[in-house]
Amino acid sequence: MLVVQNVTHDAEKAKDKKAALGTDVVIENFTTEDINAFDVIDDLKDIDKKTQKTILKVGVDANSEERAGSFVQMDQSNIFSHSISDSIELMNLGVALDKHSWLKDYLWKAVKPDVDKYTAQCALQESENDAYSGYFVRSLPGTKEIFPVQACMFIADQDVMQTAHNIVIAEENSELHLITGCATGDDISSALHVGVSEIYIKPGAKVTFTMVHNWAEQVEVRPRTAIYQEKNSTYINNYILTSPVSTIQSFPTAYCNGENSRAIFQSIQGGKKDSIIDVGSRVLLNAKGAKGEVISRAVAQDESQIYARGHLAGTVPEVKGHLECHGLVLSDDSFIYAVPELEASSANLEMSHEAAVGKISEEEINYLTSRGIKEEDAESMIVRGFLNMDITGLPDELAEQTQMMIDM
Repeated sequence: MLVVQNVTHDAEKAKDKKAALGTDVVIENFTTEDINAFDVIDDLKDIDKKTQKTILKVGVDANSEERAGSFVQMDQSNIFSHSISDSIELMNLGVALDKHSWLKDYLWKAVKPDVDKYTAQCALQESENDAYSGYFVRSLPGTKEIFPVQACMFIADQDVMQTAHNIVIAEENSELHLITGCATGDDISSALHVGVSEIYIKPGAKVTFTMVHNWAEQVEVRPRTAIYQEKNSTYINNYILTSPVSTIQSFPTAYCNGENSRAIFQSIQGGKKDSIIDVGSRVLLNAKGAKGEVISRAVAQDESQIYARGHLAGTVPEVKGHLECHGLVLSDDSFIYAVPELEASSANLEMSHEAAVGKISEEEINYLTSRGIKEEDAESMIVRGFLNMDITGLPDELAEQTQMMIDM
C-alpha cells in the first residue's frame, strides 16, 4: 500500500505553475497541408518497419491480428481504412458522409465548432477544403464485436498541424471496442495535433475507448471529445500517456442523458522532462440511475507539470458518482495540481471524491532497502505499484503493452 506524504510549495512557485493553465499555441506556426504526398496503401505491412514499431507501442498492430478493422491517418492523409468484421462500418469521415446522408445530423452536435480556436480551426479546415480527415466507426444494432477496431493518428512531418474529426456511433444493443494510438516520427521537433471526437451511444450499447499517446517531446496536443449516452448505455474511457510531450490539454465530457447510463474514465499519466499535462474528465449525470466514475493516477518527474482534473455533476435525483485522483511527485522541480470537483443541483443523489498528492514515503524506501533492495530499485517498485491500476476493458495484448510502458 502506498503511503503518501503531503507536498507543499511556496505561494510564488504555485502561482507560477498555475499560470501554465493558460498555455496557448500559435496555430499560424503550423501548416495543415501534407508536406509529403502519402499514398493509400493496401496493407498495413506496407508501412516501413520503423514506423510499424512506433505505432505498435501505442497498441496499433500492423499484422492486424485480433483486430476487427484498422484505420491510419498520416498527417492529413487517410492512407488505410479496412474492416474485416460484418458487425462494424469503418471508413474516412468524408467517405461516410457521402455514403450516409443522415450522418450530417451527427456532425458537430456533441462538440460545437466554437468551443475554442482549435475546434474552430478543425471546422474551418473542413469547410474551406470540403475535405474531412478522421474516421467514422459504427457498430451495427445488436452486434457484439469481440475484437477491437484500431485507429492510428501519425505525424510524419515537421511543423504540421494534424486535424482529425472522428465520429463513433454504437447502435442499439451493440458493443464496440476502439483503440486509438497517436504517435510521431523520431525526428519531429515541432507539430500540433487537433483531434475532435464525437461519440454517440444508443440504448443498451457499450463502447470501450482506449487512447494511448506517444508523442514527440515538442508536440502540442489538443483533443476535444464529447460522448452522448442514451438509456442503459455504458462508456469506458482509458487514457495512457507515458512519453514526454510539450503540452497537452484534454477534458472529455460524457453526457449521461439516458436512464441507468454509466460512464467510466480511467487514466495513467506520466510526466517527464518539461511536459505540461492538463488532462481531466467530466461526467454530467442527467438521468435517473446514471452513474459516473473518474479515476486517475499521475506521476510527475524531472520538471514536468501535471494538472489532474475531474468533474462530476449530478443534475437529477438518484444518481451516483465517484472521483479519485492520486498523484506522485518524484522530483522537487516537478508539480501536480489536483482539481476534483463535485457539483450537485438536485437532492437525493450520491457523489464522493478522494484526492492525494505526495512523495514516496521514506518509511517505504527504508523498509525495502533494509531487506537488501537497492534504493533505486525500491523507488521503481513503489512507482509501479502506484500505477498498477486495473484498467477495465483492455485486450490482453494492449494490457501487456501498457504494463511494459509503466515498467519502463
